[in-house]
Amino acid sequence: MGGALPPTVAEGRRLLRSALDDLGPGSRVEVALSGGADSLAVAACLAFVGPKAGWRCGAVVVDHGLQPGSAEVATRAAEQARDLGLEAEVVPVEVGTDGGPEAAARAARYAVLRARPVDAVLLGHTLDDQAETVLLGLGRGSGPRSIAGMAPTDGVVRRPFLRLRRSDTEAICTAGGLQWWDDPQNTDAGFRRNRLRHEALPLLEDALGGGVAEALARTADQLRADTDLLDELATAVPDPCDVAHLEALPPALRTRVLRRAALEAGADGSELAAVHVGELDRLVTDWHGQARVELPGRVSASRVGDALTFARTPAL
Repeated sequence: MGGALPPTVAEGRRLLRSALDDLGPGSRVEVALSGGADSLAVAACLAFVGPKAGWRCGAVVVDHGLQPGSAEVATRAAEQARDLGLEAEVVPVEVGTDGGPEAAARAARYAVLRARPVDAVLLGHTLDDQAETVLLGLGRGSGPRSIAGMAPTDGVVRRPFLRLRRSDTEAICTAGGLQWWDDPQNTDAGFRRNRLRHEALPLLEDALGGGVAEALARTADQLRADTDLLDELATAVPDPCDVAHLEALPPALRTRVLRRAALEAGADGSELAAVHVGELDRLVTDWHGQARVELPGRVSASRVGDALTFARTPAL
């Protein structure tokens, strides 16, 4: 690139470096690369920042095999990563059916990413993705944790571009002469997230005079700080099944303890909603001998005397 560095490129590099400022020389960093503009922009920024920081940098392309030509798309993404100077590997996966196609593909993808022998895996989620996630959480009534959106750091996973717009990642790719792939599924109105992206959010932006996506992302940041603190306090409760102790807790803390107990018993965290936690809370605060509470992930909860008990529910 000749001339002055485009501001979006400089900001992308700065955000990526800041997101990984705890990693020293020799750390292994990979981009989860789809070939789309968002992850390709992350790859471009990593290819510049990584060698200067002394990191060992690469890209992993997960081929879900769900669309015709997916292998060719994956191969092309890996080739672009190599052209940037990154090592690249394509990993084919088999996608199950649990939770529907989107959830199953996400589960298969994250299983690969979290198993990588790396210090950090970078995802290309943007501010637009964060805004859509918050709206989805609001629509599902899943509680503050869902509305808090995606965390910048989640174990080995890092999301350096949560402050960039989708248009910014396209600008970074254009500045670097990179050709991104537009997934046709991103315009399929059969997916709820796509309808939010192409219909609901533009309508909200128009009705409220703009700035909606940024406001939703700020809301996520504020809620995440609160929920992180409450979650930390919940983990300090020694026995999450002791009814007397649970009754004495403030409701905001008690529900988090109950959620923690359900997850530890094997409940599916991606499907565990506020309505489920509310029924668990009734076992503590409004006990009238009601039947067991069924939780996603084939787990059930019952009250026996002064304690809650969780058990696996056999598949029918």
